Amino acid sequence: MERHAERLTHHQVRGGNRVTLSFRHGATVPVGATRLPLRRTAPSRMLAPASDRLAFAAATAAAITDLCAGSTRRVVDLVHLHGDHVEAAWLGPVCRRLGIPLFLTVHAALADQHQWLARRAFRSVEAFIALGSVTAAGLVARGVDPRRILTMSSGLELSAMPPPVYGRARERGLVVSVGALNPMKNHGLLIEAFHELASSRPGVRLVIAGEGPERDRLSRLAAAGPGVALLGPLPRQEVYDLVRRAEVFVLASRRLPGKGEGVPTAALEALALGTPVVVSSDALLDPVVTVREAYRVFPSGSRQSLVNTLRTVLDDEAGRHRMSELGLRAAAELDWSRVARRVDDWYRVALGRRRALAGH
Repeated sequence: MERHAERLTHHQVRGGNRVTLSFRHGATVPVGATRLPLRRTAPSRMLAPASDRLAFAAATAAAITDLCAGSTRRVVDLVHLHGDHVEAAWLGPVCRRLGIPLFLTVHAALADQHQWLARRAFRSVEAFIALGSVTAAGLVARGVDPRRILTMSSGLELSAMPPPVYGRARERGLVVSVGALNPMKNHGLLIEAFHELASSRPGVRLVIAGEGPERDRLSRLAAAGPGVALLGPLPRQEVYDLVRRAEVFVLASRRLPGKGEGVPTAALEALALGTPVVVSSDALLDPVVTVREAYRVFPSGSRQSLVNTLRTVLDDEAGRHRMSELGLRAAAELDWSRVARRVDDWYRVALGRRRALAGH
């Protein structure tokens, strides 16, 4: 989420927009943007023990109010929130009182809890950006008009990515996954499937890049057989080099009650590197990659289906080449410059609709 907001801001500033960022942690301020100064307020102090996100939303709301007050008032055309109903529940009413349209980008599948709160919070949002069709469906299920939703994905910095490699330049039998070591990413299933695959394919390797709370458990699973390496967090360029050497990239994510994938950027980056991609049915690339033959899907949670899919992909050199071609073609449409223009166009559409309704 932080990387998405940072890249979007970078391209919006390059496009001539004035952008002020407010964030809790994990982001940087691109050149040309500014950071919104936050101060602790009585509501943010009260909310902090219960929810850091709510406390952040309260502090941001107070800072936006300060920005719009007094003789030094600055014009705020819109507020673009990255989060979900938790932050919107606090920011929405404040933006409505100030007459500022609130846009909300939801990056992942919505939690099952507190649907009544989500319905209420979303009433104050002018328009939505849903990263993935599953996320969009979740918004509709919570009462959002589909006409207020733009469904898309995050962008890719294609100019910063190395070119794909082909044929012998890839490591034979190398399977790679990238993602936080948490239950939602379901790396444990991938490791178990890989052990079964490796029992009949000596020399194959599974490399997982990422860090998280499941490292100890996954390390024990990895030790059950040869060929599995947990590399921990890697610099971005090292991740790219690893993925483009692989014969197949796998994302085994599953939907949990409180968390799920949107459109996983790691899988899109693998496509942009020309690497064949396998994802679970809970990590689909819809509607961003419309050609389903560009990647393979296995039923989420099915170890045997994952094993069978990996065997099929690894055994089919011509099929891998075709997947690579289609994946590169799909990724070419996802450069951040194009994605940022889509967001700006969506602002104009939603704000035009707002003005038209106000005129009536």
